[in-house]
Amino acid sequence: MTDAAPPSSITYSGYLALDDLLAAQHPLSDQHDEMLFVIIHQTKELWLKQILHEVALAQSLVRSGDLVPAYKSLARVSRIQAVMTQSWDILATMTPADYLRFRGVLGSSSGFQSDQFRRFEAMLGLKDSRFLRFHEERPHAYAALKAAIDAPSLYDDALSQLAIAGLPIPVEVLNRDVSQPYEPSEAVEDAWLEVYRDTARWWPQYQLAEKLVDLDDALLTWRHKHVVTVERIIGRRRGTGGTEGVAYLTETLQRRCFPELWSLRTRL
Repeated sequence: MTDAAPPSSITYSGYLALDDLLAAQHPLSDQHDEMLFVIIHQTKELWLKQILHEVALAQSLVRSGDLVPAYKSLARVSRIQAVMTQSWDILATMTPADYLRFRGVLGSSSGFQSDQFRRFEAMLGLKDSRFLRFHEERPHAYAALKAAIDAPSLYDDALSQLAIAGLPIPVEVLNRDVSQPYEPSEAVEDAWLEVYRDTARWWPQYQLAEKLVDLDDALLTWRHKHVVTVERIIGRRRGTGGTEGVAYLTETLQRRCFPELWSLRTRL
């Protein structure tokens, strides 16, 4: 076992492993705009790594009943989501003609195959085991995504805390198969409605709910900007991964991670 290097010997580039990081871009064509395409997507994956780091901490805090400390990580995730959404504006500086010059080298690769993005969705409650098949050749990614699908989501943990606090969450919701997609419950909506109608009494739960809505809102905003950017660049043609392109992305705008936190607003 060796001692860690003294701080005086640590350089900026060494600490950040910049030589490795800056050598990780490998465009497959000689087209200028492919470098932007690579860096935009690699940057998103780095931000997703941080998001997963934060959501994992938030889940552990919520699961232990420490709701207030969890707010910081959840707020940080929302800020990161905003930065990721803004990055679509940079990608949109690439015209259709620019993209079509190198699109062929992408083959069947597509952003919807991102294991980190699917893990983020699963941790928020959007479970879909169909995406596992894209990672069979990457055992570590497959295992991480499957673990996220099989584990309780952040929303499952939040609902458990509502029950512990004395709110009437149905037993069948608390004991559901968490590997399956969450189905909205009128009883869960009633419980959240009680929180929103008496915020003074349920202040920690109310603040947690609003932090969750922030995440869902930011995810929907990201998806919408994704749709607009893709349509701007490739129109309505099929996506590189064989999806319906804009039509597929538009369908994802209907998804809600925390459905009752949206539907209760009509009843307030």
